[in-house]
Amino acid sequence: MNFRGLIRASLLSVLCALWLLSGQSFASGPDQFKAFIAGTQTAQASFSQSVVAKSGRKPQLSQGKFAFSRPGKFRWIYEQPYYQLIVGDGEKLWIYDKDLNQVSVKKLGQALGSSPAALLAGDAALEKHFIIKDGGSSEGQDFVDATPRGQDSSFERVRIGFRDNLPQSMEVHDNFGQTTTLHFSHFERNPALPAVLFRFVPPKGADIIGE
Repeated sequence: MNFRGLIRASLLSVLCALWLLSGQSFASGPDQFKAFIAGTQTAQASFSQSVVAKSGRKPQLSQGKFAFSRPGKFRWIYEQPYYQLIVGDGEKLWIYDKDLNQVSVKKLGQALGSSPAALLAGDAALEKHFIIKDGGSSEGQDFVDATPRGQDSSFERVRIGFRDNLPQSMEVHDNFGQTTTLHFSHFERNPALPAVLFRFVPPKGADIIGE
């Protein structure tokens, strides 16, 4: 699988899992997890990402920025090693590959399913869709482990680390045998984000695939 394929395969799992991010700090990972769902309406941050395939070959590295606004709106930008833009406008998921001048579009619900995206329905969905466990503490971070209850989830489990009231890292193990690890920086909780940030208009001449 090539670099684009690795990122695409892990993308939905990562986007889903990002809805776990928001909030304030409590004593344990699970307490922070639940508080984050209730405590943050918007967020933005920078990230670095590595994707390790099941084969164990050299990790694929990328970096960029993201923002989200509950419910169901997000903007995810890969800036290096190549540009790719992902926008969820609340109804549809748009993926724009600048180099290929190609846009993929699908319904947001179908794209994200009932995995961590179910958290968008509110904290009432938390225990319904996930098995939440305390992941312990390591290297100054308090962890929470979340396992989806549904058999049709796009990932097997996600592990999130917190420090100083903010998420520091996330590790997603998906159904393709890949492990995606993200490290966050410049995390800003509840900023004022313009609505235009979560709108997408396909560039003129771009090939559009999907709905």
